[in-house]
Amino acid sequence: MKKFTTVILISAAFSVGLLSSCKKIFENPDINTNPNAVTNVDLPTLMGGTMLGVGLLHEDTDVRIASMWAGELNGLARAHLGYAQYIVSAQNFTWSPLYPVAGQARLMQLKADSIGNAWGKGIGQVLEAMVIAKATALYGDVPYSQAFDAARYPTPVFDKQQDVYTALQTTLDNTITNLSASTGSAYPAKDFIYKGDVKKWLAAANTLKARLFLHTGNYAQAVQFAQRGIASPAADALMPHGTAIGVDINQNYDFFAVSRIGDAGFDGAYLPKLMQSRIGSANTKTDETALYNYYFKKGLTATNSLDGNTVDGAFVNNASQPLITYYENQLILAEAQARLGQYNEALNALNSVRTNLNNGIINGRTFGTTGRKYEAYTLADFSPSGQANSTGSGSLQVALLYEIISQRYICFLMQYEAFNDYRRLANAVPVVQLPIPLNTGTQKPQRFIYPQVEINTNPNVPKPLANQFTKLPVFQ
Repeated sequence: MKKFTTVILISAAFSVGLLSSCKKIFENPDINTNPNAVTNVDLPTLMGGTMLGVGLLHEDTDVRIASMWAGELNGLARAHLGYAQYIVSAQNFTWSPLYPVAGQARLMQLKADSIGNAWGKGIGQVLEAMVIAKATALYGDVPYSQAFDAARYPTPVFDKQQDVYTALQTTLDNTITNLSASTGSAYPAKDFIYKGDVKKWLAAANTLKARLFLHTGNYAQAVQFAQRGIASPAADALMPHGTAIGVDINQNYDFFAVSRIGDAGFDGAYLPKLMQSRIGSANTKTDETALYNYYFKKGLTATNSLDGNTVDGAFVNNASQPLITYYENQLILAEAQARLGQYNEALNALNSVRTNLNNGIINGRTFGTTGRKYEAYTLADFSPSGQANSTGSGSLQVALLYEIISQRYICFLMQYEAFNDYRRLANAVPVVQLPIPLNTGTQKPQRFIYPQVEINTNPNVPKPLANQFTKLPVFQ
């Protein structure tokens, strides 16, 4: 993990139109430089480049692996067939651009401090927390406390996963303080996520805190911060895209329709099966047909293959990629309240998502009207004979949680949070899980493996080395 802490990028590389080439930039070891050089690049430029990196990290191969291991996607050929069969090694994983992006978020904060800009620092802290949260959720113990000072800590220690979660909550508390400052600059021209709207960044920070509290089972705190979180789909944090191949297209489109046609698809995945079970069922208040057709399309790569809809659906070239959303916020609220026995409040949060789905809204786009039905539920719908009780459980809590968890799974398509849910729900009380089948063998993957480069260069890598089936502490 050598010298990835300070990342200064060429100003011209920060336009939204360079997301695809941004990956190559971050993989160049020569971008690392002296932290004192931060004054050579202005804060708006740092902000634009960091946002590009964060967007890339929400559409990369790691996200596809997480989606496969959560049963949402299936690998069908070449490397992705191996991923789907849980066959991986340390060579399959990398911390570039993960840690370089986090390092650049830290540079944003240093630059903001040097000019007294609390808002700019707060945005940098949100971006840092997004990246490190992904790292620890997928890998467990990771460098954080020593990760951004290569001169003093060329081989940083690996902080315990629970300590990383605690530190991230502190980072986000400081974020909230900075974003609540009365003055600052947020640079709308460079902020292609929220256009300089500090209140939206503040809400996103609260939702991210709620996400992390849900991971650690602190449901009361999850409720508290979700109630201050993203308040409508219009405030979703989305990575925007354009239509130029090799320039600004959505990386899922590039994967499915351009560079890796046929390597992965939805044949044999659990997500379409779950959605099909919610079409034409006894539950007359729900019809997933429209969303199913928005997600999937048959025959794009081979006759009768079930592919990602790259024609007129979720994976078109200019589709925005969700980073953190209103739906996630409300479903955090719904699950946490249901686990606390606050059933009416949980139902209200769930129904707020259904109302917006009924209007065809998801990730900044709209989907079709044919077969689109999400009527509001009542608690009676989750009684033992209720139409929304798909488990047959005599427990209102279990039936309601199952519906909330199902809705989370459906909304989290191609987001690594679905894999977090799979592991988290195995130990959340009461235990309520989707029947996601194994692709092969007798064990489901529980974590990513430390990258080989890190194993070779950092003596602080935890020993013995864990394999992909080793459970992480936070999810035990």
